Amino acid sequence: MGRWRASFLLKHLITSSQTILHSPCTLLRTPPLLPVSRTGIQSFGSRFRSAIPYPSAVYDDEFPSGNVDFGHKYEVEPKEEEEVGKILVKAYFLCTSIDLKRIQTENSSNVVPPSSRSSNYIALRYCNFPSEVNGAGIVDNGSRCCYMVVFQYGSVVLFNIADDEVESYLEIVKRHAFGLIPEMRRDDYAVKEKPLLVEDMQGGPDYIVLKYLDIDGIRIIGSVLGQSVALDYFVSQIDDMVEEFTDINRGLEKNGTFTMDRRKLFQLVGKANSNIADVILKVGLFERSEIAWRDAKYAQILDYLREEYEVAQRFGNLNFKLKFVEDYKTSATMVRDDFL
Repeated sequence: MGRWRASFLLKHLITSSQTILHSPCTLLRTPPLLPVSRTGIQSFGSRFRSAIPYPSAVYDDEFPSGNVDFGHKYEVEPKEEEEVGKILVKAYFLCTSIDLKRIQTENSSNVVPPSSRSSNYIALRYCNFPSEVNGAGIVDNGSRCCYMVVFQYGSVVLFNIADDEVESYLEIVKRHAFGLIPEMRRDDYAVKEKPLLVEDMQGGPDYIVLKYLDIDGIRIIGSVLGQSVALDYFVSQIDDMVEEFTDINRGLEKNGTFTMDRRKLFQLVGKANSNIADVILKVGLFERSEIAWRDAKYAQILDYLREEYEVAQRFGNLNFKLKFVEDYKTSATMVRDDFL
């Protein structure tokens, strides 16, 4: 009886399995994958995107052989070094003065409310979706919009704006600019977002790594880059003066004659003094940042960038050259008086 029963069950199992294999309506299917979440950089026209898939409830034996490792509980473990996005930063020095009030009036819907009492700059935001929360319910940060930070002394710093879009943004500023310089000064930088970063920031060659870039981070980075390109311009102005004085010295050494009149001499020295005053007062090279004062995270970013761009050393070189110009003025005046 027991053997007959076992034989009957075996035949039933064989018949059932053959029916399943040959039936057109009983194909084996793998479980569907969960939706993929997309995060990263987004600006006009969705230029930059990166995707990080959410974990999906699947079995490891339903995938083809490969080096896919889901870790414990079959969850996708994000790599610690994985970066969400890279935000390009472009700094320009356009002119010697910008009317911030007119820009603010003309672009009132794009002005980001200030977080400090500083009045020498404004930040503008340009997004193709609501400024605070996007469609996925994620609070907006620096990598999801285009930003422009405009400084009264003549610098403009752009965040997340492509090269072919730069001119249209700069035109917004040029309409309210004074003393446009013949050749703009420019510098490029980048911010990499790394949400799993343990530290508040990491430095790299021509870039900085942050957990995420927010509006205060944009203000801090923009302030240093804006000062740096402005400093380039003022150093070049002093270099031109030093070169002019050097030519006069060569002529004096060769011919024994002093060719520059007193008025021209004092104009050059006055220009040098005006440049150094602009660096200290308008550019605010040594002013304290309220944002950095309130939060040590931003103070660390500020100190790192100032060291990276050698702001203090470059100002020291500028000041040294200015003293050379002043000393030359004194000596040249005495020489000219002797000739007269």
